[in-house]
Amino acid sequence: MFRAYAALVALGLIWGSNFIYMKWATDLISPMQTVFLRVLFGFLPLAVIAWKTGVITRNQLRHLPHFLAMSVLATSFYYYGFVAGTALLPSSVAGLLSGAIPIFTFLSAAIFLREERPTRQMAVGVPLGFLGIVLSAQPWNGADGVNSLGVFWMLAGTLSVGASFVYARRFLSPLKLPPLALATWQTGLAVLTLALLTDFGRITAIATDANAMWGAIIGLGALGTGGAFLIYYFIIDRLGPVRAAGATYIAPVVAVIIGAAIGEDVTGIEILALALILGGVVLIQTGKRNPLPTFRAKVN
Repeated sequence: MFRAYAALVALGLIWGSNFIYMKWATDLISPMQTVFLRVLFGFLPLAVIAWKTGVITRNQLRHLPHFLAMSVLATSFYYYGFVAGTALLPSSVAGLLSGAIPIFTFLSAAIFLREERPTRQMAVGVPLGFLGIVLSAQPWNGADGVNSLGVFWMLAGTLSVGASFVYARRFLSPLKLPPLALATWQTGLAVLTLALLTDFGRITAIATDANAMWGAIIGLGALGTGGAFLIYYFIIDRLGPVRAAGATYIAPVVAVIIGAAIGEDVTGIEILALALILGGVVLIQTGKRNPLPTFRAKVN
């Protein structure tokens, strides 16, 4: 159990640092190009390791529909929502909004997983978290406030990845497949679909800035995608979808700290919003009535 929670903290740190890398990349190339580079460089190390360890087999092709669903929910659309949102928002605000993932995970789990019975404490956590989201968006400021389209894309991404935790728990954890195989199929299929949808014009502009280029390749790709997905499946398997989504309440804290460190204006309203979102997440995380049964996947 200690390893599972240590992995959860590591995933939160990785995800929290991703927002500044996305910001750097989208200053030079489009959000779709950024997503393609992220997924491509996340897939390549996974594919090499999967090939050397022999975790990919023909028998897994029968699960292709589930792999395709996860490639959209937890990769292509999720990443596009976050990259498009971060391009329009300060990285600290984008990271703050990502803290809503456990809230959407809880709502999805409550609807689709019978074993995820909500408690009164969890029911209080949801509106508290949504109040934090409203404060983050600051709709009362109109055109002078936070970019509403950026908020929309961030929330679309959080909904997508929140649903993916539940989908993975319901359809993939019982298959007992190695996490490496799941991550490789998911990112590989996403690379194919993104290659068809991406306009590659002027994508080489990212090479003009070393921070942006290596941030996309190493930060977003190898660590933020390849490494993160290995950890992601590991903690879903050990902790279940709602607790696993707890990695995302570390991410907004990291993102806000990084944003403040690079000179972004972090206001008292944003700090209050962060506290409300994290407060809602803590209530949801600690309010479970019954623990989920554990499905253990073989890790090669």
